Amino acid sequence: MRRAILLNGVPASGKSTVGAALLPVLAAHGIAAVPLALDIVKEGLFAELGTGDRAHNRMLGRASYRAIFDSIAGFPDALLPVVDAWHGFQPRGVLEGHLARARIDQVVEIWCAVPPATAAARYRARAAGRHAGHLPASYAEELFELAQTARPMALGPVITVDTEAPLGPDACDGLLAALGAA
Repeated sequence: MRRAILLNGVPASGKSTVGAALLPVLAAHGIAAVPLALDIVKEGLFAELGTGDRAHNRMLGRASYRAIFDSIAGFPDALLPVVDAWHGFQPRGVLEGHLARARIDQVVEIWCAVPPATAAARYRARAAGRHAGHLPASYAEELFELAQTARPMALGPVITVDTEAPLGPDACDGLLAALGAA
């Protein structure tokens, strides 16, 4: 069975922080997890293709998303991809198509829950230090609105993590149980 973990949440919801905390837990249970972050791939494309307007940014986001799942398609079954992205930036059918092409049979989603004001504040705080291809700090206002309605994709078990607190053992235990590793 081919599995994947989807780290999901709006921008600045704490996905990368949660992922960094999960990887050693998975390794301690003998699970070979491979972290794949949309922003890392996208920043590589910025470096080679340049930055541009918002339409260009979104196009590179779609290309990065596809590249991640196309890469997963070549992974051995024993590797567990951990995909860090705001999966809601595309229609649900796009994700379903990517999962099908990557031959993923089981998805466990870690939903990074964050209050809208926290997401907006985090985005503003990190904007100056991010690659110039990312949206500017002014995106925080739009992000505040997005965070009010964003929901998990729910293509499999969903484990909700409050990212205003450190990752707790309940979330780790829930993930391991969902993966059948507990």
